[in-house]
Order: sequence, then C-alpha cells, then structure tokens
Amino acid sequence: MPIGTYIVDFLCKERGLVVEVDGSQHQQQESYDLERTAFLEAKGYRVVRYWNNEVLQQGDAVLEAIIRVLEDPEV
Repeated sequence: MPIGTYIVDFLCKERGLVVEVDGSQHQQQESYDLERTAFLEAKGYRVVRYWNNEVLQQGDAVLEAIIRVLEDPEV
C-alpha cells in the first residue's frame, strides 16, 4: 500500500496502523527503516514490525500482538 513515496506491507487506515513484515535485508538498512518509520509516524501512522520468521512460525502470537496494539494505543 503506498504512503507517500513508500510502500508499506499492510495498512489499516481506519486505525492508523502500519504493519511491516521484515526479512533479513532489513538488518542492513536500519537507517533507511528509521527514516521511513519517522515519515510514517509524522503522517500520523503507528508502525509495528515483525520478522518474516515470526509471522510464519508464530502467526497466532503476531496476530494477538497486533490486536493488542489496536486495542491499546500505548502497547
């Protein structure tokens, strides 16, 4: 989903939540990710990140974590 010049993995516009699913390449692009997150947060979005292996191996736990974020914006 495009936001500005960035493409986010998943977006819930109604709740202002961006969910990113990161592969190992993100270990080498930390400064880019920080800049990108700062941009998205400046646009009013909350960004949560999960590793690919978390999503694939612990999908239920990731879904529960996303639900907690949606229920409580301080999580």
